[in-house]
Amino acid sequence: MIRANQQLTDTAIDSFNKFEKFFDLSADLLCVAGFDGYFKRINPAVSALLGYSQKELLERPINDFVFQEDKQATKIARDDLRKRIPLFNFENRYLTKEGAVVWLLWTSLPIENDKQVFAIAKNITHIKELEKERNQNLADLIKINQNFKKLTYTATHDLRSPVNNLLSIFDLLDTTTVADADTLEYIQLIEMTALNLKETLNGYVALLDKNNEINEHLEQVDFKTTLQEVITSISALIDNSQAKIVSDFTALKDVKFNSANLKSIFLNLITNAIKYSKVDTLPEITIESKMVDDKKQLIINDNGIGFDMDVVKDKIFGLHQKFHEHADSKGIGLYLVHNHITSLGGTITVDSKQNHGTSFTITFKD
Repeated sequence: MIRANQQLTDTAIDSFNKFEKFFDLSADLLCVAGFDGYFKRINPAVSALLGYSQKELLERPINDFVFQEDKQATKIARDDLRKRIPLFNFENRYLTKEGAVVWLLWTSLPIENDKQVFAIAKNITHIKELEKERNQNLADLIKINQNFKKLTYTATHDLRSPVNNLLSIFDLLDTTTVADADTLEYIQLIEMTALNLKETLNGYVALLDKNNEINEHLEQVDFKTTLQEVITSISALIDNSQAKIVSDFTALKDVKFNSANLKSIFLNLITNAIKYSKVDTLPEITIESKMVDDKKQLIINDNGIGFDMDVVKDKIFGLHQKFHEHADSKGIGLYLVHNHITSLGGTITVDSKQNHGTSFTITFKD
C-alpha cells in the first residue's frame, strides 16, 4: 500500500513538473490574474515581450501596462469577467518598457471561487501591421485607379471636343472654291486624319467602358444570403460585443450589384456600428430594404455614438478622415463603402446625431 501511494505521489509530481515546464516554455503569454486587477502569475513570455521583469509586472496594476486608448475597453472586458462572462478573441494593445505598442489577442476564463482569471494571449502585432498595410494599399490603389480613370476620361473628352470642332469646319468648308489641286488634297488629308482620330478616341472610350464592366461584375445579389455570410465571418466579434442585428428584406430581396462590394459594405458598416457603440449600451443594428419612388434602397441604422454632422459635413467619406478617437480607426472603411456604391452609379447619404446613432441610406442605380 505504501509503495502504491508513493507511485501515485511520484506520478502527480511528474505531471505537475511537466505542467510547470509547459507553462514556462510556452511561446504564448500565459497569465493568472486576480479580480483585484493584478497579475498573480505570468510565464517568461510575458516579461520577454513587454520588457519588464516579473517583479515589476506583479507589483503594478495590469491597467498600467495597457495602451491609453484601450484602457476603457479593457475595463469593460474585465468587468464582464468579474460577472463570470468568459472573454474570447478580445484585442487590445500594451506598451512595452521601451514604449513600443504590441497587439494582443486574449482568451480569458474567470474562476469565481478563486477570484482569479486564467488567460492566454497571442502576440498579433505582425498581423495588425499587415492588415494596416493591406488596407492602406487597397485605399491607395482605389485612389490611383480613380485618378487614372478620371484623367483618361478627361483627356479623351478634351481631345474629342477640338476634333469635333475641326470636323464641323470641314462641313462648312466649300471645297469647290479651292482651285489648287495640292491644297484640296491637303484639306482632304487633314479631314481624313481628324476622322481617324475621332474613331480612335471613341474606341478608347468604348474600351474603358468595357473594362469597367468586367472589373465591376454585376449580378443579382441576395441581401439575406450576403448578410449571413458576413455575420458568419465576424461571429466572434458579434458574440463578444453582444450586438443585436435585425434585418428585414421583405420589400426587396435582391439587387443587381457586385457581390464582393455588397459584402464589404455590410462588413464595414456593421463592424463600425460595433466599434463605435455607446459605453454601457449593447449595439443594435437594423438593416432593411425599401422601394422608394421606384428606387431600390438599403437602410442601415445603429444606436452608436453617432456624428456631429455640422463638423463632419461632406468629409465623412473622405480617405483617412477620422471623427472619433478609437484604437482601430483608420479612416478607410467609409471611404471604401462610398467607393463601392458610387463606382456602380449609386448614392449613399448619412443622417446622424451625437449619441443618437447613425442611419446610412444606400440608393442603387437600378
